[in-house]
Amino acid sequence: MRGLFMSVAMLGATLLFFATTAEASHSWGGYHWARTTPSFTLKLGDNVNVAWDASLSLASADWSVSGVLDTTIVPGSAGRNCKATPGMVQVCNAKYGNNGWLGIAQIWISGSHITQGTAKMNDTYFNTSKYNTQAWRRLVMCQEVAHAFGLDHQDEAFNNYNLGTCMDYTNAPSGGIVGNFNYGPSNEHPNLHDYEELNVIYGHLDSSTTIKSSTASRGASVLAQSDGFENASDWGKATGKDGNGRDNRFERDLGNGNKLVTHIFWVQ
Repeated sequence: MRGLFMSVAMLGATLLFFATTAEASHSWGGYHWARTTPSFTLKLGDNVNVAWDASLSLASADWSVSGVLDTTIVPGSAGRNCKATPGMVQVCNAKYGNNGWLGIAQIWISGSHITQGTAKMNDTYFNTSKYNTQAWRRLVMCQEVAHAFGLDHQDEAFNNYNLGTCMDYTNAPSGGIVGNFNYGPSNEHPNLHDYEELNVIYGHLDSSTTIKSSTASRGASVLAQSDGFENASDWGKATGKDGNGRDNRFERDLGNGNKLVTHIFWVQ
């Protein structure tokens, strides 16, 4: 009887482990870059100014620890509007206005494959005393760039204990005690589960690649030539909400199996 009890207990613990692991999955809709090799290098176009250079370099180095992807920073060609470029991610900062968002990541999808991406940081808010810190810059840069890999958040509540990853929303990116609440560790870098999730997302090979491609899908290419995508009217239908109940994920159908997918980091 004792042996049976122990076996049942072990089975319960095993099931709980797998249930917890499944719930912790944070792929963004299964979107991923198509590639034909077990590991790949993704270009990050540098369109940021000196205030953001260190944050971009750190994010690139942090995510390159992954066993399946490396990133390399190259000169950007996106301009203020951060026009997308096929086969890479353009990273930008500018004063995009009092539109409510701190950071925005957008990926162009063909089927389930990412063909191009952008990550934008809104200096209208980063120039204010609340957000003009290295901790906030590191968190938002790290997160927006990672959305372009196909990663989603691990947690979307702002006022709970930090998970120690930039894929976790928080009111205190550097952690510690803020307003008599202990937020715990810093959320300025990826954590182990982020790397594990990348291994899951890129745990298969594709028959073709969307990395470094000279052309994107027709719908994505046409839309990328336009200006904007900074306002809600550009994003299409809402498909998800953050921990404060605000729409923060959107999809815009471009036709022929193509779409623009947007992730918003709203100002607190």
